[in-house]
Amino acid sequence: MITPKLKNAIILLLLLTVLRTIAHWSSFSLGGIFVFWFINTIIIFSILKVKQEFYDRANNRNTILVFLFLFWNISVIVRGCLIADNYWEWKNLVTSGFVFLLPLTIFISTNRLIVQAVFHNYMKFFLPAFFLFILVMNRGAYGVYLIPVSFMLLFMPLLTKKWKIVILSFTVIAVTASLAARSNVIKFIIPLLIGLLYYLRPFVNKNILGASRIALLVLPLVLFGLGLTGKFNIFKISDYTEGEYTTSSSSGEAEDLTADTRTLLYVEVIASAIKNNYIWFGRTFARGNDSELFGAQIEAQTGTGKFERYGNEVSILNVFTWTGLVGVVLYFLIFLKASYLALYKSKSWFMKILAVYICFRWTYAWVEDFSRFDLSYIFLWLIIGMCYSVSFRNMTDGEFKYWVRGIFDIRYRKATLKKVRVIKQS
Repeated sequence: MITPKLKNAIILLLLLTVLRTIAHWSSFSLGGIFVFWFINTIIIFSILKVKQEFYDRANNRNTILVFLFLFWNISVIVRGCLIADNYWEWKNLVTSGFVFLLPLTIFISTNRLIVQAVFHNYMKFFLPAFFLFILVMNRGAYGVYLIPVSFMLLFMPLLTKKWKIVILSFTVIAVTASLAARSNVIKFIIPLLIGLLYYLRPFVNKNILGASRIALLVLPLVLFGLGLTGKFNIFKISDYTEGEYTTSSSSGEAEDLTADTRTLLYVEVIASAIKNNYIWFGRTFARGNDSELFGAQIEAQTGTGKFERYGNEVSILNVFTWTGLVGVVLYFLIFLKASYLALYKSKSWFMKILAVYICFRWTYAWVEDFSRFDLSYIFLWLIIGMCYSVSFRNMTDGEFKYWVRGIFDIRYRKATLKKVRVIKQS
């Protein structure tokens, strides 16, 4: 049961996470690095504190991959403690160490009442507060702040008419606020399209969804191989298209939407791993990749004598640099298992929709998806936990309707709670 004390704790943690999320785009300081470390610590310890009450050990059989990834990340943190030798490396180690402890959310994300409460409190308090936060953040951050709305798009068919209008309105805001922020556009349009698959049930069966799942899981590996061999580079899309596709950035300057901003990052990260021999086990969270593009500028600011770029815009490059191929494989297996369980071991069509979405996020990790302790990454782990959850996978479409509408309406939340109690008693 969600007690008033726990509800207030969730609201506080969401507030802290929101502040942590938009700090990068804020017009003034929302706190220094030590403040955010304190916030991260509160969130991690809060998850550990409630795990005994809300984590169902029946999930242990499937969540072993999540715990293996978590244990590997802890070992990477330990190795980082042994090699960090200056302030910046210790700072990097602690900052990203927190990010890669987020698999701990499995202790709460497998519980339908907790996940519902998290979404409910965001929608009730922080969605309206968006119009206050826009006073302190630039337009490129709108989509980052509204990322929980993108997850609601997956359940669009279950929303009431009122909330469909609300969710779509905020989606329009997130997408049109800054077309230069291409990631925001993709992260809202794709879940909307995936959510609409529900209406295509007569034409889209499990076999088609299964093929889509495999395609999304394999696609980045295929494209990566084609890029390495020089046969086709998806990031050089301008080589295969005609015309100009530009928009205005937040500073008012023209920005090419087809510009290749990724190929050189891949080249630097791979070359650095080969040169320094950390392909398999990574360089730990304390270090970054050698960089000719950014290294000199970063060294001038830090004075470390090391020409490294600590983190990149592409999530999978960070996972590879810090945790090595071992970490990448474990990360992939988490998405593979989560999507399999959601697609083939569930009763609801909406779990199958989540399966496709999870695979999309794996694919998109090869394009962008920052590795940050923010709303986007936390809510991603919440969705992953839902896929691993026996409780969620046993829900029917009708139960999902009550669960989703319970995010906005207390009458449906009470019905959900009653259903959970019946299951526990049986």
